[in-house]
Amino acid sequence: MTPVSLQMMPQQAIWWLPRHQAKLQEKAAMDRVDLVFLGDSIMQAWEKEGKAIWEANYRSRNTLNLGFNGDRTEHVLWRLAHGEVDDISPKLVVLLIGTNNTGHRMDDPQETAQGIKAILNLLATKLPHTKVLLLAIFPRSARPTQKLRVLNQQVTDLIKDYADDQTVFFVDLNHHFLDQNGHLTSNVMDDFLHPNAHQYEVWAQAMEPYIERLMS
Repeated sequence: MTPVSLQMMPQQAIWWLPRHQAKLQEKAAMDRVDLVFLGDSIMQAWEKEGKAIWEANYRSRNTLNLGFNGDRTEHVLWRLAHGEVDDISPKLVVLLIGTNNTGHRMDDPQETAQGIKAILNLLATKLPHTKVLLLAIFPRSARPTQKLRVLNQQVTDLIKDYADDQTVFFVDLNHHFLDQNGHLTSNVMDDFLHPNAHQYEVWAQAMEPYIERLMS
């Protein structure tokens, strides 16, 4: 039986399909799309908590935000299969996904990693000239020994090997959010999952060298 993480299915939340349709319209209205952010609520929050940083760093780069609250790998696969990157050829996709697979269902790390691999494969088919910056799943839970932190790290340990440094590039930015003991504090993430507003500047600065290089 195919793991749920590898299937293609929409979320059932009432806002989800309307957001998908709105993103299709937003994409169609853009003169060009050079950069795509793809993922879950952490990505969607560039539209709220990270909005000022987005405007300063990404608006002028013709960037499309395809982050959806609560998305797991199967939801991203459905969105990609239903037009969200059709008819564009961005220079770069930044992909951050998987924490809802581990958090909502506590999926086996291998299954979550397989779901991420399926996303990369679909991106390669739909965007053959586009590079992908694959981010390590962000840390969650206060301590490095807590179950959800461990699950995310296990997935990260698997997906880093998907990088070929030709079309897929992997980077782990997690140390920017953690203290010297690997602890995550409420000053960084109030809920130990979603970066606080000021952390979007930290994220942008940490990611910038990779985005600049891969889009050049």
